[in-house]
Amino acid sequence: MSVPLTLLGLLEREPSHGYDLKRDYDALFGRDKPLPYGQVYATLSRLARDGKVVAGEAEPGGGPERKRYVITEAGVTEFETWLAEPVAPEPTLQTVLFTKVVLALMLGRDAEQYLDAQRAAHMQRMRELTELRRSGALLDALLADHGLFRLEADLRWIDLTAARLDAIAQAVRP
Repeated sequence: MSVPLTLLGLLEREPSHGYDLKRDYDALFGRDKPLPYGQVYATLSRLARDGKVVAGEAEPGGGPERKRYVITEAGVTEFETWLAEPVAPEPTLQTVLFTKVVLALMLGRDAEQYLDAQRAAHMQRMRELTELRRSGALLDALLADHGLFRLEADLRWIDLTAARLDAIAQAVRP
């Protein structure tokens, strides 16, 4: 996830304080990994340095002084360019799953045991995501569906690979 571009998108919606940006980011995009405050302010500083946002004057309040950040035309242009570009299709051809299987076979280790353990881990995560899809809000269900479809593809690959272990072992061993 591109934090700077996500913050630009949130700022295009409305000028905001760093605290508000963190709250909105975490609510919409940070379910598994909330954004640290330090990262919010460091990112806003870089965006301001690069002319993508402008920080307003410090505003007194009930706590520390806060600055309201506003996206600039350069920031809007960068955000619109990013939004229009398709995301590179995933997964890449070199995945950790692939690497572990090939190395295990190359070294004469039990790749089937690894695949079984990975299958079990995927199934557990699928149960968690299925519950989230059932009980969560619409955005939670959308994220859960994405994760479930990716896990299903991995499981298909795991099953196909398990069926080919002998042939793969012959291909990778000297």
